[in-house]
Amino acid sequence: MKKAVAISCYFFVLIFMGSIIPLKAQDNVRVAALKFGTVNWVFEIIKRRKLDEKYKFDMSIVPLASANGSKIALQGGSADIVVTDWMWVSRRRADGAHFTLVPYSSAAGHLMVAADSDIKTLEDLRGKKIGVAGGPLDKSWLFFRAYTKKKIGVDIAEIATPVYGAPPLLANKMQRGEFDAILNFWHYTARLKAKGFRSLVSVKDMMTNLGASGPTVTIGFAFSQKWASENEPMVKGFLAAIREAVAILDQEDEVWQEIRPLMKVKDQATFEALRTSFRAGILRRPLLLEQADVGRLYSVLVELGGKKLVGKATKLSPGTFWLVGDVSQPVTQDEVN
Repeated sequence: MKKAVAISCYFFVLIFMGSIIPLKAQDNVRVAALKFGTVNWVFEIIKRRKLDEKYKFDMSIVPLASANGSKIALQGGSADIVVTDWMWVSRRRADGAHFTLVPYSSAAGHLMVAADSDIKTLEDLRGKKIGVAGGPLDKSWLFFRAYTKKKIGVDIAEIATPVYGAPPLLANKMQRGEFDAILNFWHYTARLKAKGFRSLVSVKDMMTNLGASGPTVTIGFAFSQKWASENEPMVKGFLAAIREAVAILDQEDEVWQEIRPLMKVKDQATFEALRTSFRAGILRRPLLLEQADVGRLYSVLVELGGKKLVGKATKLSPGTFWLVGDVSQPVTQDEVN
């Protein structure tokens, strides 16, 4: 019961269950997502529980092969909603676009090492090879660089060798012993945990150490602000379905068997690790608190990533988060609790 209340609290500025405007049947929203992305687990629950029918919209999934493809789809008009991060939305707004984002998950990876590794502390990473998902401007890598500067007084990029690459390729190389450590996305981290690898530090801990007050949103659903204003009932219906599907995955263990084929797992340990990590990423805090923490973390990224990462957006661009309803009042401690 407490979990349901917490999740509902987060979405209170987005959804008013009793006041969603009735829609014509089969209003369509096109959602672009990676073909094997974990958000498809949520979409599967929406379809299986007929939540799209409940909230009177039709959802078309546009399968993509890469994360960059989702941004191209949104900007090119072949998708209405995509899953991306607030960094991209903020930069595009600074460039004059009017995309906005609704937070979806705080799931983040860990810096992982082998169970029998002699790496016990950050200092032990000196001279080591670290696999890094994405490129040199990946947010998690920048957070890790800032974290090491704060904790041991030196940028990890100066004392270790990062090897950038695609998440699945890096994960396979780590299992073959080609890296001393790896910083990968949350679901690859979960799979490594299931195989006995251990965490040296989590990205969530890095962000908290760098100024966030708690687990902070990493990705969300992005869309055109103009499109959302013209289709607000449909957008609210879509978000209501997402909220309910996430709550189902949070509260019901048995429903995970329905999506197990999508998870591509071969053993129970991996299945349970993925389920636990997904649930750990569910957002449970007020939107304004998330926005405040993102603003603080943004300054860290600006310092290390510079214009190559943020472009003109030296501060989090106003409107990056889609604020619906009266959210002008300050967040109270009671709301946080």
